Amino acid sequence: MKVLVFATFAALVVAAACQKYTTKYDNVDLDQIIKSDRLMKNYVDCLLDRGKCTPDGQELKKNIADALQTDCSKCSETQKDGSKKILKHLVKDKRPWFDELAAKYDPSNAYRERNKEEFAKEGITL
Repeated sequence: MKVLVFATFAALVVAAACQKYTTKYDNVDLDQIIKSDRLMKNYVDCLLDRGKCTPDGQELKKNIADALQTDCSKCSETQKDGSKKILKHLVKDKRPWFDELAAKYDPSNAYRERNKEEFAKEGITL
């Protein structure tokens, strides 16, 4: 009986761990990326299938659609904060890139509509 309880508990822990995105890349310096059009364009090109992806870019590309559909429910706080920072930069300073990414990853405007008020509080006008 104890083995069954332990096995069930272990399965639940593994399942819970799978519910979050990896935090392996949470230490990426987003300010450095924002300051460099070259770096930012490389990430945009990766996400739009126009260029090679770094390992962290591949991870982002793998999870971005799910993150948008689930309102980043599997994101760490660092990832949520970073997403807002990048989104704000794209909307305010690189609108054409934002528009291309939105057309690919949120073509029905569902994510933007669901989060319109929250983004407005952050100073992000979609």
